[in-house]
Amino acid sequence: APLPTPPARDGDALPPRARVPRDPPAAVSRQPTTALETGGRAARRKAAQASAKRGGRHGRRGSHTTAASAATATAAEAPKPPMTRVEARRAQRAAKDSPGLIASRALGEVFITLGVLMLLFVTYQLWWTNVMADEEAGGAANNLQHQWEKGGGEKKNLAAGERFGIMYIPKLDVKAPIAEGIDKHSVLDHGMIGHYDAAGGIKTAMPWDKTGNFAVAAHRNTHGEPFRYINRLIKGDKIVVETQSAYYTYEMESVLPQTSPSNTSVITPVPPGSGFTGPGRYITLTTCTPEFTSTFRLIVWGKMVDERPRSKGKPEALAG
Repeated sequence: APLPTPPARDGDALPPRARVPRDPPAAVSRQPTTALETGGRAARRKAAQASAKRGGRHGRRGSHTTAASAATATAAEAPKPPMTRVEARRAQRAAKDSPGLIASRALGEVFITLGVLMLLFVTYQLWWTNVMADEEAGGAANNLQHQWEKGGGEKKNLAAGERFGIMYIPKLDVKAPIAEGIDKHSVLDHGMIGHYDAAGGIKTAMPWDKTGNFAVAAHRNTHGEPFRYINRLIKGDKIVVETQSAYYTYEMESVLPQTSPSNTSVITPVPPGSGFTGPGRYITLTTCTPEFTSTFRLIVWGKMVDERPRSKGKPEALAG
């Protein structure tokens, strides 16, 4: 039985005990509790074991990687044993180029050099010859006109290569000097139009002759190429020849697209196939065809429709 509690008396209180100050109550944490806090002793043990296993695996992997890296570095730093004489000779022979490789390189350099030379030649032929011929032909035409301004009559006895006229083809924007003869090097290659004379096999008429066929030739490609586009002329297009005393205007009449270079009948006084039926004052333009070849000849024929003294000014075909 419990002991009876003595009655409290005034002044008879129990002796006071030393009071230990208490911390204020901690604020209630709102963070979620972990398994270690809530799972009890068994859960904490399992978590510790799992952590130890993970650490062990990482440690083992790290140790293997470190060991492999160290082994590689050691192998790389290890000095190689010196080569024997036989090995050194083999290495020296292997370092040298084989005869086949040297030959292939030399052949390649030859082909490259030939390619560059061919490119330079084509550039010279297709571009530079035109530049030089245009400059020379333009200067020759201007010199002729300055000479004509001094007066005088037509010069009848012309030397080979001597300039005596200027041809205009307004539709093609052609203006080129005309020289005696059809020599390639002294006439045609200088951007000029050559007149068929006796040295060319058949002497053809001059523009001032009362009848006959004034036949001329010029390059179609390179060296000024005055006749490059004469295949574009159609019936009625004008061709004008200026000499010291007069302007002679022709109208294009017909064309022969292709014929043999040996067919000299195309420059006779009355050319067969031209459409002309009797003597008259005609003009014949000849050039090579197809372009960039000299296999055949392209022929354009025309007939004179006007003769005008230079003192009366330019004809209507050039007035515009």
